[in-house]
Order: sequence, then C-alpha cells, then structure tokens
Amino acid sequence: MGTATAGKSGSTWRNWAGNVSATPARVVEPASVGDVQEAVRRAAEQGLKVKAVGTGHSFTAAAATDGVLIRPQALAGILEIDRSAGTVKVAAGTVLKDLNQALAREGLSLTNMGDIMEQTVSGATGTGTHGTGRDSASIAAQIRALELVTADGRMLVCSEKENPEVFAAARIGIGALGVVTSITFAVEPLFFLTAREEPMGFDRVMDEFEQHFAENEHFEFYWFPHTGNCNTKRNNRSPGPAAPPGAVSAWVEDELLSNGLFQAVNSLGRAVPGTIPGIARIASRALSARTYTDIPYKVFTSPRRVRFVEMEYALPRERVVAALRELRAMVDRSDLRISFPVEVRTAPADDIALSTASGRDTAYVAVHMYRGTPYQAYFTAAERIFTAHGGRPHWGKVHTRDAGYFAEVYPRFGEFTALRDRLDPDRVFGNDYLRRILGD
Repeated sequence: MGTATAGKSGSTWRNWAGNVSATPARVVEPASVGDVQEAVRRAAEQGLKVKAVGTGHSFTAAAATDGVLIRPQALAGILEIDRSAGTVKVAAGTVLKDLNQALAREGLSLTNMGDIMEQTVSGATGTGTHGTGRDSASIAAQIRALELVTADGRMLVCSEKENPEVFAAARIGIGALGVVTSITFAVEPLFFLTAREEPMGFDRVMDEFEQHFAENEHFEFYWFPHTGNCNTKRNNRSPGPAAPPGAVSAWVEDELLSNGLFQAVNSLGRAVPGTIPGIARIASRALSARTYTDIPYKVFTSPRRVRFVEMEYALPRERVVAALRELRAMVDRSDLRISFPVEVRTAPADDIALSTASGRDTAYVAVHMYRGTPYQAYFTAAERIFTAHGGRPHWGKVHTRDAGYFAEVYPRFGEFTALRDRLDPDRVFGNDYLRRILGD
C-alpha cells in the first residue's frame, strides 16, 4: 500500500469554469487503490460523504462535497496492454492527454474521443463525455472493464462477465455508485484521420444534415448565432501520411476560434454586448475550407484556454434539425447576445443505463457562454426547446432537470437507482447534485 497524503481541511475546491466551489472537511490524495478503500471506509465510519474529483471540467456540482474529497491524480498511467484482446487497462486518475500520447507511442488509439483531453479518464467517462460519430460512440462505450470501490470499501471488478449489472450502469455512474480506480478500454492500432473543414450556410446544413451524417464517420458543425453561417467538420479514416494543418490555418483555428484572440473578443463582448453580432459575422466569414490529416487525438481534440459555462442536451437524432431551427428563431427574436458558436455532434445508440445515447440514435446540441457573462436567460430558453424534444442533459453540464424528469426520458432510470440503493444504501457517495438528479 502507498502512502495517502491528506490536504488541508477547510481549503476550497473550484471547478474549471469557476461556477462551482466546495469546502471539503478533508482532501485525500491516494497513492494506491488500498488508500482509496481506506479513505472510503474511514469516511463512512465518521459519517462523512465521499466524492472523487478529476480536473474539475464538469460545470455541475457532481464532485462537490463538504465531506472527504478524493483526488486520484497519483493513480495514473497505463497498467496493462493486451494486444491480442485489443485492450488497455488505465489507472483512473490518468489524464486523457497523457493516455492519448502514451497510446500513440505504443502504436494504439481509442476509436473515438471528445474534443478536449484535459479530463481524467474516470471523470470523463463517469459524466458521459463524447465526441461525434456515426458508428463509434462515447468514451464510456469503449470501456470493457472497470474496478470500483464501493461504499463498504470493497473492490468490485465489473465487465460483461463479472458483475454485469454493475457494469451496465457504472460506465457512466456520475460518482453515485463508488470510486472508479481503473478502467479497461478497447483500443485499436493507430490510424489516420483526414479532416475536412468547410464553411456552409445554416439552411444548407439543416437541409443536408442526414446526408452529411450518413456519408461521414464523424460529422459535426458549429453555428454562429446572429448569423446564417456554420463551420462543418468531417473526419474520415485515411491511409495517411500525416499532413497537419499549415501555420496560418492552425492559427485561425487555435487563436481566432479557440484561444487568445477569441478570449479578447469575448472580453469585449462581455463589456459591450452590442458588439457581438458584428463580431460574429466577421468571425464566421473569416473561416475558409481546409483539409488536413493526422493521428486521431490530434484531429479530434483541440486546446480550450478560454473559460466558459456550457449546457448540452442529447436529442433523438431525428429531432435535432427542428430543435436547431427553433433555437435560431429564438435567438433572432430575443435581445440575447451570444458570442460562442453552438456545437452539434452525433452518437449511435448504446447500452449504458444512464448514457445520454442509451437506446437511441442521438444528436447533441451544446450552447456556451463566456465565463462571467449572465447565462441564465439563454440557457433557460434553450433548455425549454431541448426538453420539448425529449432531450437528455449532459451529466456534467449546466441544466435544471431532476429525478422526476429523468425517470421519464431514461427507460432504465429505475434500474440505475435500484443498483444505487443496493451498492450505497447510506449514500456515502451522495451530495446535493445527486439528490436532485437521482432522488433521495
């Protein structure tokens, strides 16, 4: 067993966006799985709640606690590679960026991934992080096994063969079932993706959405509110070789749309909201088509240094075009000033109880606001549209839904809550957020 280090009690934890904070009674940084088990047992004996936290990229209070906060960052790295089975076992505190780089050195890759890689593998999968894919689903859907410390300090190994009912739920467990200490992912030999980015009008994207979805392994697009302009991105496998973006187009993507210049533009928009529509028109017209080829994580992911708050809803794929047309009409008739583009992605149906794509082909619509800008009016209006279409909010992003709503939109909601009752009857892993979304 390693030596767990305890942080200062009374120190405040904040998430990445700065919209959630908590003051735990104790912070534990385990050096081994045994340390996690001991921390859970000790907390339960003392009547304290326990939450594990990754890098804080959730916008909800999923990890907030006034009890024991476990920071598993020392539990990091690849534990085992099984090339014949096509799997890699990873410690739960491993950051996705480190995993992607380590896999690439081994000539391996995940099949699909989200668009940022700053999260830990357990935090990303536990909240349902996803990218976009016609046939390949969320990161959690690529899990083949996991190890879970439950409320009594026991270790459960979960897969389709061992504890399959736990495996069916714990891949996206929102921290409610226990502390994940390792994850075994399906991987495949490293491959190349060719990305084609192309500006396109909003109406054309809406009219051709199903065609673009069907013709591409990975299709996504961004719509710039206050304009009729979108930027589309199509990723498909290719034989290579690598041909990364040129310096100018890399600067446009990285600085104009994502980071330094985008930060300045958002700061101006926050100070003078009336400038936003004009800026949006200029920015959306500055885009030009480009094509590049690279290994998967260099195509799927990009750095995000500009802090924001986000809401994302998963809709039945056949409802997304109607919902987006309503969203655009709502923005156009409102006084809202939206400086961030709206992101649209897809996922196939999967078999995870509380996956946002559970049992249905899905399209995701994500709305963002610059950190420090009032977001409630925009998010409330957007949420009204999304829920009218049977939407399911991302577990790690801003929403106002509760257990009553989720019982209606998740056919397997009762399966998850019954499992929670069995594994954590005393709610050792409970907090206010889980009480709202799962019930008492």
